Parts: sequence; structure tokens; C-alpha cells
Amino acid sequence: MSFRSRLEAIIDHSAFRNTILGVILFNAIILGMETSVQIMDVAGPVLMILDDICLAIFVTEILAKLYVRRWAFFRNGWNIFDFLIVGIALVPATQGLSVLRALRILRLLRVISVAPSLRRVIEGLLNALPGMGSVFLLMTLIFYIGAVMATKLFGSSFPEWFGTLGRSGYSLFQIMTLESWSMGIVRPVMETYAFAWLFFVPFILLTTFVVLNLVVGLVVNSMQDAHHVEADAQTDTYRDEVLARLGEIETLLKQQRKD
Repeated sequence: MSFRSRLEAIIDHSAFRNTILGVILFNAIILGMETSVQIMDVAGPVLMILDDICLAIFVTEILAKLYVRRWAFFRNGWNIFDFLIVGIALVPATQGLSVLRALRILRLLRVISVAPSLRRVIEGLLNALPGMGSVFLLMTLIFYIGAVMATKLFGSSFPEWFGTLGRSGYSLFQIMTLESWSMGIVRPVMETYAFAWLFFVPFILLTTFVVLNLVVGLVVNSMQDAHHVEADAQTDTYRDEVLARLGEIETLLKQQRKD
């Protein structure tokens, strides 16, 4: 085997992926410790050295994948994601770009590309975005209609909550999240408008328990589809490997018969 083939076998091995995952988690712990002034006073230089070692490992990993896969490396979206995350960490954090030092924690996001289960969740979420657009459009219409009605109904008595269209929309968003919706907003409004519950209760049922469940359903279905696609791909790969091995065995048997 050539050096490139041996390096590709190492990169594709599960032990290599688990090692990178361990380095990512270790680096995340270091970055968290660097936020403590007391810890930095005691072990600051050591933590900085360990952080540089972790970054060097990530850079070596990216370079190895580039060497093995060449331009095919950029055909995989997760590889591009890893390349950008590591590239941000290599930008020198000068005075004008000091915020980039805080962005080093983004390296923790590489767990998504390394862990198959997390990758499947993100792929399911991305696949659900087209369907979620229709649901968000429906929710936007509901919020606009509700904001207009709330402004006209309650704006004169409660201008801090429903005085303008923007305030009404924000108040309705708070009600949708069920954050202090009853004692904080609805009950004070009902002291002035006794039948205000006829507006707020259907709004909560429609937005919180119907529309949001549609979003959850779309995400779950997309995750299941992504899982099925990945399972089918693994099955096809295993089938091709079995057929290749059977072909090799058949070739050896024919050779033995000739001998």
C-alpha cells in the first residue's frame, strides 16, 4: 500500500474519529477554564500551550484529509464546515480582531461533524427547512392578524403591551412561549376586558399547540428520512464489499482449478 492509501485507512478508521472527538471535548474544557481569572493566574501558560497543541492536531487532521482526498475534500459539506472552523482559529487575534479569540469555542461545533448521531440531527433540520417555510409563513399571518386585533382591542388601555403593532407582536410572542402569559399579561387585561380570554386562549391553542407541533413533526420526519438514507448507503457499501470479496474468492477458486 502507498503512503496515501495507508493515511486514508487511518483517517477512515473509527479510532481516529474517536480520538479527534476526544481532542475536541478536551479543547472545549480548556477554553472554558480560560474564562476563569483564578485558573489563568495559576495555570494560564499551560492552558495556552495545551490549546495550541489541540489546534495543531486539528490543522494536521485537515491537512491529512486534503492530501488524501485532494479536491474531493471540498465536495463534502461537513469537510468545508471543519475547514472554516479551524481556519477561523488560525486568524491572528489582533486588537481589531480580538473577537476572533472568543470564536475559538466554535471548534466545539466540530463534534457535529464527527458524531454521526448529531450529524443526522442537523441534516434532518436542514432538510426540514423548505417545509418549515410554509409553517413559518402561516405563523406570520396568524401573528400579524393577532397583533392588529390586539392593538385595536387593548391598545388604548394597555399601551405598554399593545400600544403599537410591534409591541403587540412582541407581547403575543411572549404569550405563545407561555412565559408569564397568565399572571403577567392576560389576567391584568381581563380586569379591564372581562372577555379578553376569548382572544388569548384560542391564540395560544393555535400557535403553541398546533403550529409549533407542525414544526416538530416536520423535523422528526426529516430526521427519519436522513436516517433511512444513511442506513441505505451503509447497506449498499456493505453489499458492494461482500460482492467484491465473493468475486475475489471466485477468482481464486478458478485459479486453483486451473492449477
